[in-house]
Amino acid sequence: MTSYRTRLAGGLIAASALLGGGLATAAPASAVSPASAEPAATAAALRGTAPACVRRDVIKHRKYVKVTNNCGEAMHLKVVIDWGSDSPCLTYQPGEQWEWNWGRGSYGKVVTC
Repeated sequence: MTSYRTRLAGGLIAASALLGGGLATAAPASAVSPASAEPAATAAALRGTAPACVRRDVIKHRKYVKVTNNCGEAMHLKVVIDWGSDSPCLTYQPGEQWEWNWGRGSYGKVVTC
């Protein structure tokens, strides 16, 4: 009679062999996002931290941020709150500003969306 440990170890080895084989034969990821038909690298770059022309005035202990678009074009932005609810993605025209307060978590950053 085999012990529980022996059966468990044998099952883990078999499972890892199957998974390892599956990963080795997986097809490479496509360079084009099917939803937008634009290169994935370009789409990822558009959703990063907001550029320096977006001003952030943060008062962390009051859980308050004012975001101002000082860029020369409209920007789609949102405030990321670590361990809390993010702001909605909003469109800011040049010179436009918006204030956001949050209840739980702490200020993370402003990102494009």
